Amino acid sequence: MMTVKEVSRLTGVSVRTLQYYDRIGLLHPAGYTESGYRLYDDAALETLQQILLFRELEFPLKQISQIIHAPDFDRNRALEQQITMLQMKKEHLENLILFARGIQLTGVRNMDFKAFDTSRLDEYAEQARKQWGQTSAWQEFEEKSRGRNGEAENAVAVGLMLILEEIGKRKRQGLSAKAPGVQALVKRLQNYITEHYYQCTPEILAGLGKMYAGDGDFTVNIDRACGEGTAVFAGEAIAVYCEGEAEGGVRRSLEGVGQG
Repeated sequence: MMTVKEVSRLTGVSVRTLQYYDRIGLLHPAGYTESGYRLYDDAALETLQQILLFRELEFPLKQISQIIHAPDFDRNRALEQQITMLQMKKEHLENLILFARGIQLTGVRNMDFKAFDTSRLDEYAEQARKQWGQTSAWQEFEEKSRGRNGEAENAVAVGLMLILEEIGKRKRQGLSAKAPGVQALVKRLQNYITEHYYQCTPEILAGLGKMYAGDGDFTVNIDRACGEGTAVFAGEAIAVYCEGEAEGGVRRSLEGVGQG
């Protein structure tokens, strides 16, 4: 774990900026010291790397938050696109340097402005944004979060974690993922996501459950906030719930055929 000052020295991001990222819900610390100072772990630093890459590409903070917190965010895919855009930006800067040196050496007034053309980079960046936001869930998430400020975003995220924390408590009480009380909490989780983020269908919920238990950032963050083992247990409970929803849907369809 690193203190906020250590992270600032390592990354070049000011302490004030890191505090601001926490306040608007973009990057929360992994924990706090007894004195209340922010602490960051490897998962938080990986997220900060993503933020800084997007910032280098001049993405607004609001859009970065929507991208990296979206349910279908693929870190590897985003990194590949970021590398492509950075290479294009590098090529653009090299062209500008050659253009400026040409003027410096010849002293000739040059009316060729092609070196300033960023249309290719802009076009690729726009295509990438569309890919990140092409799903209806992402678009609904963007729409619902548009009117919320950083404090409101943080409150919504805390509300989600509180439900997961309740699920984690049931695990520590010795209940199984199939227990009615646990399944009721999964239903509450589904409704909360629908209300605050996007229409959480059983298919989307099942995908979230797999991400929660997938031993990635979701697993680390959930366990850190809600207790060790919560993420995997929540994933198991979600799988049970979604399986029940699928069986119920088939049963209702058969009943409809029988009535027809």
